[in-house]
Amino acid sequence: MIPLSEIIQAKRQISKIVTNTPFAIASIFSEEIDAEVYLKKENLQLTGAYKIRGAYNKIASLSKDEKKRGVIAASAGNHAQGVAYSAKTFGINATIIMPEATPLLKVAGTRALGAEVILHGDNYDEAYAYARTYASDNNLTFIHPFEDDKVIAGQGTVALEMIDEVNDLDIIVVPIGGGGLISGMASAIKQIDPKIKVIGVTAKGAPAMYESFRTKKVVHSKSVRTIADGIAVRDTSESNLKHILECVDDVVQVDDEEIASAILMLLERQKLVVEGGGAASVAAIMHRKFPYEKGAKIGAVLSGGNIDVQMLSVIIEKGLIKSHRKMKLLITLIDKPGALMRLTDLFREANANIIEIDYDRTSTKLSYGDAKITIVLETKGMEHQDTIREMLLKAGYPFEEEL
Repeated sequence: MIPLSEIIQAKRQISKIVTNTPFAIASIFSEEIDAEVYLKKENLQLTGAYKIRGAYNKIASLSKDEKKRGVIAASAGNHAQGVAYSAKTFGINATIIMPEATPLLKVAGTRALGAEVILHGDNYDEAYAYARTYASDNNLTFIHPFEDDKVIAGQGTVALEMIDEVNDLDIIVVPIGGGGLISGMASAIKQIDPKIKVIGVTAKGAPAMYESFRTKKVVHSKSVRTIADGIAVRDTSESNLKHILECVDDVVQVDDEEIASAILMLLERQKLVVEGGGAASVAAIMHRKFPYEKGAKIGAVLSGGNIDVQMLSVIIEKGLIKSHRKMKLLITLIDKPGALMRLTDLFREANANIIEIDYDRTSTKLSYGDAKITIVLETKGMEHQDTIREMLLKAGYPFEEEL
């Protein structure tokens, strides 16, 4: 494990720039799951994620020659912004290699901090391989996002802040991508209070570290696919696996549906914008992925908030449908004057708000004289939707639902 003294030194080093983010109880959520859940809001951190901690600690430790040459990093987004901001602070050049599918928000944020951004590869690992070659060819100092003791020590400062704030935690839940955050945090936790359980969370679509933890040997994935782009790492870090096997009590998985439900809950209930990787810890708690005693004090790290607005929009839209607050109906009408008005009157009687409507009379699938109406309704839950279905059937309207 990383020595506690190095993590404490990292805390001193980064204190002049890094925010001590809020660590507060989520009261309503806690009541629902019979535990005390405290959220470490690294989504409110400078650059929107914890990554600046490790990046700044590493760059601060570079020699004059290493700084003069300029730095380079590979990143899906959050490490990129951490390196870019830190490099700008020290007045040195930064080049960032990002996967081609990186959300625009993260690309724009990195460029805005003065870094040169090169998009390359389908995932982090392909971007990383290219960055290594580019660093060698251009004599740049490489800043690894998670396989570096200075970086890991910087990330471990998250745990110091959490334990300083709430010193009787039972469990701390941490997202896992490359493993730098949990390696640093677990190292600190187990040296301060070994009784605290550390639970790591991976995305089901990026299972390398989960499978490696289970088999206790390095296992790589053939590919990754998850909405949690910040933890979408294909290959397992051998050095970080050693830290995890030594210090972490368990590693669990969450799928994209579970991550999306956590993002929506945090947005609605906690008023927090959190990206997929950042919400993985809460998803694991929401969906009971690990056992805990009633009343347990659980700390969850919201590791980042840099979510693409288009992805957030999709998550909200699907979430409204799944929670029965929106329904989409396809209804066949006889195409004559007043037909649509009679249908909308029915929805008015049902107290359902029409938020979108489309009228199609030319589809080759329709009989002559018919029209297909697509209507999206704002509804008040499952019972309300059942009432609407009954009213449609009673009034003789054939319909289909689009889920």
